[in-house]
Amino acid sequence: MKFNVAALVLLLLFGCSNNQKGEILASGTIEGTEINLSAEVAGKVKEVRVEEGSAVQKSDTLALLNHQTADIELKQAEANLAASEAQYRLLARGSRREDILQAEANFKNAEMELQRMTKLVQDGTVTQKQVDDAQTKYVVSQQALEKLKHGALPEELQGAIARRDQAGAQADLIRKRIRDSFIISPTRGIVTLKSVEVGEYVNVGANLFRIVDLGKVKLTIYANETEVGKIKIGAPAKVMIDANPGKEYDGVVTFISPVAEFTPKNVQTKEERTKLVFGVKIEVQNPEGALKPGLPADARIVVE
Repeated sequence: MKFNVAALVLLLLFGCSNNQKGEILASGTIEGTEINLSAEVAGKVKEVRVEEGSAVQKSDTLALLNHQTADIELKQAEANLAASEAQYRLLARGSRREDILQAEANFKNAEMELQRMTKLVQDGTVTQKQVDDAQTKYVVSQQALEKLKHGALPEELQGAIARRDQAGAQADLIRKRIRDSFIISPTRGIVTLKSVEVGEYVNVGANLFRIVDLGKVKLTIYANETEVGKIKIGAPAKVMIDANPGKEYDGVVTFISPVAEFTPKNVQTKEERTKLVFGVKIEVQNPEGALKPGLPADARIVVE
């Protein structure tokens, strides 16, 4: 019985040692992904709806630029598009029946007039000039009738389609300018920089806001040459912060530096700062937003 108890104690000690070897413990500071939002169109700022420190959700409107001129241009473009579409449909439908009947009547009259003039010129009643005029009228009326019967040429239809598409593209371009007048948050996070006020005129590319994405945060730790060989991309990790003791956040190793560097200067002792280490980044899920950038955190990486 004593032998069994001793053996059991040794087995437990051996198992704890393996668990410790299967994990790497390290500390670091929470980092957020910074997103800079800039103006895609120029204009005067009409509204600013957030301040520095404001929590925003994805698709929230942060600011609005004046787009009154673009609204007027859009109405013009839409009217031009409607006219181009109507012109295309008119060509594609072909000639109206009443137009063809009228052209046929004109052609018959021109034909009879030519026949009459041809007979009269032989008697000397009319001049050759009158006959030539009748011949011209006959040819013109004949061609007009043929054109109405055959409808628009393929090239004419293609031209109408091109004009319609061009008008549609112009309207889409103006709609995009109007949409770009709304400065939209691309993600959930915290506004850390607001560099615009109502009434200011901003140019294209002007930096307006900076947002720190809190949906996923990163923790950078440093491992020595013995530890880094055990860490693999995709290895699971657990992250803890002092502000929420007992709570573990799921993470995964996403980057391992291929180049060694000296331990960062924020390490306390000089001896530690002179050691060569490798940076390891852990991406941490942060659905509740509890992991704030700048918070110290501890990480436990599972290794083989």
